[in-house]
Amino acid sequence: MNMEDILNSGANVTLTIKSTDLKEFAEHLVKKTVKNIRDSFIRPEEDYLTIKEASQILHTDKSTLWRWHKIGYLCRLEIGGKRLYRKSDVDAILQKENN
Repeated sequence: MNMEDILNSGANVTLTIKSTDLKEFAEHLVKKTVKNIRDSFIRPEEDYLTIKEASQILHTDKSTLWRWHKIGYLCRLEIGGKRLYRKSDVDAILQKENN
């Protein structure tokens, strides 16, 4: 039984653990949290657009995309060092313009 299983069991126990085990568990929690955060932003089924692609589709300048990001109108993501936009967000803006 590992520490996560013990914590999830709800048992009221006193543990004596080595500092290396505590460090290992902390690293596990950090990795799990980072994965959960990453998964909440990155949707595998989602298509992403580069700055150039988004500006071409929206017929705007890159500086406009930057300004929209700053005011929260069209937020970009940084994935693997690349700045990308969700295609669904770009499509939503296009729909607003057409209505």
